[in-house]
Amino acid sequence: MNLFQTKPLERLLLESEGGGHGATLKRTLSATALVALGIGAVIGAGIFTLTGVAAANHAGPALVYSFILAGVGCAFAAFCYSEFATMIPIAGSAYTYAYATLGELVAWVIGWALVLEYAVGAATVAVSWSATIASILKDFGIIIPGSVTASPFDMNPGKVNLIAVVVVVAISSILIVGIRESAHFNSFIVFVKVSVVILFIVLGYFYIHRANYHPFLPPNTGKFGAFGWSGVLAAAGQVFFAYIGFDAVSTAAQEAKNPKRDMPIGIIGSLAVCTVLYILYSLVLTGVVNYKALAVPDPLPVAVDRMRDYPWVGELMKVGSLLGLTSVILVMLLGQSRVFYSMSRDGLLPIVFSRIHGKFQTPYLSNILLMIFVSLGAALTPIEQLGKLTSMGTLFAFVVVCIGIMIMRKTRPELSRPFRTPWVPVVPVLGIVVNLGLMAGLDRLTWEAFLIWMGTGLIVYFAYSRFHSHLRSGQIVEQT
Repeated sequence: MNLFQTKPLERLLLESEGGGHGATLKRTLSATALVALGIGAVIGAGIFTLTGVAAANHAGPALVYSFILAGVGCAFAAFCYSEFATMIPIAGSAYTYAYATLGELVAWVIGWALVLEYAVGAATVAVSWSATIASILKDFGIIIPGSVTASPFDMNPGKVNLIAVVVVVAISSILIVGIRESAHFNSFIVFVKVSVVILFIVLGYFYIHRANYHPFLPPNTGKFGAFGWSGVLAAAGQVFFAYIGFDAVSTAAQEAKNPKRDMPIGIIGSLAVCTVLYILYSLVLTGVVNYKALAVPDPLPVAVDRMRDYPWVGELMKVGSLLGLTSVILVMLLGQSRVFYSMSRDGLLPIVFSRIHGKFQTPYLSNILLMIFVSLGAALTPIEQLGKLTSMGTLFAFVVVCIGIMIMRKTRPELSRPFRTPWVPVVPVLGIVVNLGLMAGLDRLTWEAFLIWMGTGLIVYFAYSRFHSHLRSGQIVEQT
């Protein structure tokens, strides 16, 4: 079989409905739920942890330019995602789109990159969640032993990060019970944490010291990425972690009530809301606190401490941060399970991972596998941020989706496109250029780790997946 053989769109659509057999994913998500899903993934670990370090080490107050640059890169990709999501309203996101346009091998590579994005990201955020809840309880006089909130490989080692495991198990259980219940839970969290972010922006405005904005773009120190415009680029690659998740909306396309209308609203709407909030947040943060004092993993409390007229805001911000981390874990585990579901349905992973629960109508075995895998990672992973590696996988997927739109316009111009990416090929090309630029801004260690991960994925593909591919055998999956 040609490794770059594409999967016919008609077959993708047939299989998404079960191929005439068994259960399928249940369509229960509205446009509002999809927007909330995107915001739930986007506003979380990135805004609450990465902004301070990016400002202090790379961009200074010009961090706002970094958020705009990263947002522009996401916007180009979002238009392309929206066209694919209405044309191919199937679970799997960039993996499925690549299968229809670039062939099985490229689809596998993208799927493997999404495994990196969602699984590693969820484990990392779970570790941050553990540290945050420990801090909140400490304020109330409840001390959680460090032995159960840190991994044995941390700078201050513990025995196992049991708290991180508990939150992963709890959220995985919610996802197994049902997508509608998960969406309702996520929508509540999104309302609370967005309210907290807006409150910080409004109150913080009155504590801005104009002197903290000078120089707005600190001069480069002579090293790439250390301030100046190269620092803005480096910071954009780092804070890009704050944007990952809007693409998770597309993984739920098969569960949208009216995907042709709702998917563009969910993808573009969530990105637009979050980009505006990020720009305002970064302006207030670097205005309240000089960027040199923000080299901490939790910059928000540093800023809140300067707002002495509102002592209650500190605890509220911590709760908002905790809720933000919770929803990020939920959406990452949701997105990952749907990618596993799609890859398994195609035979590239064992078939058990595409089985749908008879009562809950969710890919429960995929959720259980991820619960175990992510729990182990969260239990043993040090608290340092793996955001750059997660961002690399996302940026790579964005580039492929932008390429795929141009290919589909040439090869299948007759297909119905309820949403059309504007100004093709200009928008996709700009998406490719900007996202490749953001990838170039990431450090050498991140590139090396990413290439090792992708090399491992190729070994798995040639050792197992290509021999079990349903496309290779001509089989249409029967979902059970």
